Amino acid sequence: MRVRPRLALSVAFSAIALLLELAPPGEAIVSEPIPSRRFAFVYEVDVPPLAAAAAPFRLWLPLPPNDTYQEVSDLTVESPFDPEIQTEPEYGNRFAYFELAPQDARPGFKVRLSFTALRREHRVDSHALAQASDRAASPAPELSRFLAPDHLVPTDGVIAALAREQTAGARTPEEKARRIYDYVVSTMRYDKSGDGWGRGDAVWACSSKRGNCTDFHSLLIGMMRASGIPARFEIGFPLPADRTQSDITGYHCWAEFYLDGVGWVPVDASEAAKNPARREYFFGAHDDNRVLFTRGRDLRLSPEQKGAPLNYFIYPYAELGDQPYAGLEKRFTFREIEARADAPDREGTASARRAQLRPHLERARAEEGLLVPAREPRSRFAAELDQAGVVTEVGLRVVRAPHEASGAEALR
Repeated sequence: MRVRPRLALSVAFSAIALLLELAPPGEAIVSEPIPSRRFAFVYEVDVPPLAAAAAPFRLWLPLPPNDTYQEVSDLTVESPFDPEIQTEPEYGNRFAYFELAPQDARPGFKVRLSFTALRREHRVDSHALAQASDRAASPAPELSRFLAPDHLVPTDGVIAALAREQTAGARTPEEKARRIYDYVVSTMRYDKSGDGWGRGDAVWACSSKRGNCTDFHSLLIGMMRASGIPARFEIGFPLPADRTQSDITGYHCWAEFYLDGVGWVPVDASEAAKNPARREYFFGAHDDNRVLFTRGRDLRLSPEQKGAPLNYFIYPYAELGDQPYAGLEKRFTFREIEARADAPDREGTASARRAQLRPHLERARAEEGLLVPAREPRSRFAAELDQAGVVTEVGLRVVRAPHEASGAEALR
């Protein structure tokens, strides 16, 4: 079959873009190392004995993805039962799925998910944002979902009214995004007291003006979308900046918004509220003190759960028969991996590779008849990269573990 020259060329410079490990445009190619952390992560789940189980038991565990800012390797699932690896259709999140007959589930069992990751800082500099297009993002199919409401994140009513009020007079999407970010950071308090927080209810956050990271970013995403700016939700775990190993007691979430000509721009409004000195930094940056697991809200899994769509997916989800099961014990730990003295300079090597490939990317894009920004966002070419076989999934190793006695004490 003859390949159309235009498509072939697009795929070619898309592949070059990925090899460049491109960040959003406007960042100069420099030799300074990109801040990064290499670590081992363990995600443990204990299913207690289900003595009265008379129906199948099903369990879903989220799996961390690979992308430009996160390299996952040695992904391993240890369990007395083999999982299926599934992908939910809307956002492409991957997960390990277990389905057990009642007699297999009754004694209880454990699952241990472990992996090694290199997490890089994701940063868009202020020059790139200043050069962003003054047009609203084009209604491409891959962006339309990120302009639509979620169950707890409406884009009309009080959220739309607040967005109009806070962005009045703003001329560009970037100006609107900055005003929304400043409003959320200056108005919301990071406060997990009492009830109501943590659900990511944008209307509740709007009236209560407090909550955790989920509440901060639900309000921010709702206001962005109501203003015509695509925005998406991401969730994972924080890596304590002042520790090299520890238990992790809870999740962390953040957001990205899309600017035409720039791509996805990272923001972390709750971290900015907790660290006022870093307020400017977190408009356009995610530091390397995190690990991503899933994207999106209102998730339908595959095979589909009997219960309601998941508000978000970071902790294990289980069902016994047709009902959600809430008796799981879980534990999350990380350990920093020290770089060897003779280890290769990954960032320096990447910088050299970017410098070598830059002329090829610019020539390819010039032949395509497109303007050449300093850097092209990888997301613009995701479909072509997939077709070219450049984007790969994280490999998974399954280890059949002994069927030990389960229970909360055994996990400690």
